[in-house]
Amino acid sequence: MPTKKQRKIRDVKSRKKKKSMKTLFLVFAITALFGFLIFFFVTLFDYVYPPVSGKGSIARKKEKEAVILYFSDANERFLVPEKRYIPKGNNNVEKATELTKALLEGSKTGLVNTFPENVDLQDVKIDNKSKTAYISFGRNLIKNHPGGSTSEVSTVYSLANTLISNIPAIKKVKILIEGKEAETLKGHVDLSEPFTMDKELMLQDSQKG
Repeated sequence: MPTKKQRKIRDVKSRKKKKSMKTLFLVFAITALFGFLIFFFVTLFDYVYPPVSGKGSIARKKEKEAVILYFSDANERFLVPEKRYIPKGNNNVEKATELTKALLEGSKTGLVNTFPENVDLQDVKIDNKSKTAYISFGRNLIKNHPGGSTSEVSTVYSLANTLISNIPAIKKVKILIEGKEAETLKGHVDLSEPFTMDKELMLQDSQKG
């Protein structure tokens, strides 16, 4: 049985231990609170006074613009306009890139797609002097293309008409495969020269006549 002195020593140790635990908990709570306050005020400051690449750039990334894409009708005889919203680019190259990506994604209104699935867009360049856009695709454009004269015409002119009608700085479109010139997609349309807009293929213009 512990003596009175031993009990007293044990009680003192127990009180010290409890006091230490309370102090440790208090320090932890204060540290957590302090960290939260720092995070809160830093976040608030960034929101009220965003850096140049902060809130403004996020808003720009989400900003959209209306464009007209051209896909095929059911018989692949004409190109039909489809209104879409794409991310707003800072320059013509970015806009041409977004327009081409949208064509590759396909129609959202049930029109016939003019590009096969799983086609890689590799590069987009614009020669301001000749007003020619150079659009480079992966070799899978040729590999996956169904072929046929009407299908090839649809592919070529859906791209040319879309880019030229939406970007005034572009008057011609040159299709490249892996950055190099290609003779044709499947043997029907010559790709050696750039393409201009073909209004006769546009359904809206055909109906006016």
